[in-house]
Amino acid sequence: MILPMEGDAARGWTPGKPTVFLSTPAIETVPMFSPDGRWIAYVSNEAGRSDVDVRPFPGPGGKWRVSTKGGAWPHWSTASHELLFMGQGKVMSAPYAAVGDSFRPDTPQMWSPTRVRSGSALAGDLYDVHPDGKRLAVAVDLATSSVVQDKVVFVFNFGEYLRQLTATKT
Repeated sequence: MILPMEGDAARGWTPGKPTVFLSTPAIETVPMFSPDGRWIAYVSNEAGRSDVDVRPFPGPGGKWRVSTKGGAWPHWSTASHELLFMGQGKVMSAPYAAVGDSFRPDTPQMWSPTRVRSGSALAGDLYDVHPDGKRLAVAVDLATSSVVQDKVVFVFNFGEYLRQLTATKT
């Protein structure tokens, strides 16, 4: 479903009329808008397993399968034309090109050999991509990883930091 919102932050937001975006017999979950808002990546079980697919937004248009051996939890990089997703316990990356109304994903490659802790759909995202596109925040599977967690980063004045990030520039 798509729920349009009317208004702004100063006056407040009012939900508009919901509309159906996609209606198929498959189960489609975890939608993520591309940074430019033209595409939606999501997880579908249409092929009998979870895979990452992409469709144009708001449509109409075709569908492109991004994962080749199953996938879940898509995330768009804001720094490059890459779509990341979980596949076989690891973060995978699929470079892509958007040419006109066509989405062209390349063959997914392993982004990192580190296994990510498994979870369920109820557990939420297992990782996130840093805005620079070069780092991830992940929950590492310590049972299968040799990663040593030997440092802690403290962020002081976090509220002020967030205000600076979200301040509107005029």
